[in-house]
Amino acid sequence: MESTGTNTASEPGAAPDLDLVTVPTRQGLEAVDIIRRAASQAGGVGPVLHDGSGDTLGFLVPSGTADAWDLPGSACTQTNGRGVRFGDAASPTAGATGWLLPPEAVGPVTDPDVLRAALGEAARLIEAADNCR
Repeated sequence: MESTGTNTASEPGAAPDLDLVTVPTRQGLEAVDIIRRAASQAGGVGPVLHDGSGDTLGFLVPSGTADAWDLPGSACTQTNGRGVRFGDAASPTAGATGWLLPPEAVGPVTDPDVLRAALGEAARLIEAADNCR
């Protein structure tokens, strides 16, 4: 059998090919709440990463989402199974990246359409709250 140069076998605890949508923490936390409140939406919220500095949250979404993601104020990158491990600790040490919502607690990835709508609503709520000051 000839090697193609790519490793298709998953390591134990490794994520499949997924994309990661990163957003500012405040907007991300609002989006998590919005998705959870709308329990009837397909799939609900999936695994969410946070960085140790508290600046960003990352939502795991299906592979291919990055190809068409264009929501201002966010970024979507392909992980190709790298950098995201389903076996990582749920409570990371300071300065580390860890799970806000670990995979074993929430299930499958977040639907990109549901996430896009929730992030838009979150941005509007934050803007309204900031304008009330």
